[in-house]
Amino acid sequence: MRRFEPQTRQEAVQALFLYFLLYSVIGWIYEVFLEVVVYRWGYSDRGVLLGPYCPVYGVGALAFLLCFGWLLKKRGGALFRWVVRPLALFVGCMAVATAIELVTSYILEALTGAWPWQTYVDYAINFQGRIALSPSIRFGLGGLLFLLVLQPLFEKLVEALGSRRKIVFWVLVVIFALDIVATVALSLG
Repeated sequence: MRRFEPQTRQEAVQALFLYFLLYSVIGWIYEVFLEVVVYRWGYSDRGVLLGPYCPVYGVGALAFLLCFGWLLKKRGGALFRWVVRPLALFVGCMAVATAIELVTSYILEALTGAWPWQTYVDYAINFQGRIALSPSIRFGLGGLLFLLVLQPLFEKLVEALGSRRKIVFWVLVVIFALDIVATVALSLG
């Protein structure tokens, strides 16, 4: 399968930002799905911003792409394609996402006094209630889904935008920036 390869730095930044937003929205949908359908807690906005996105998922997906993009491009035999690459991606995504969640919890706690997700203190294997093995395994599986299934689709989508990519990029940058400003303004009262 031919992959979308940005030709300029500007195209690369545009594509990465669009991927960031797509994964952030998917992360928000996933979080809401867990709360409403799986845990039956009812709806609550799972994002830290006003819009329907969880930026930590976008950051995680970009980290996966930057850390493991080379592995996606690497060619190999059947053993590599069906065993080695998926296993390496699973473990790598699990470690990267868990590190991001841990660091994010400390940053948000320093900025806001708390982190905006439930603690993992009730999980059998956890660290300070901030990270736990069970979610880390889900992060690894999610990373596989992101990199092996969704990313090729997103690359096709971004490539299909063609000359409209720049307009879509700037409209979404403005919306996202306004959301950040509004969220900060509301939190400051």
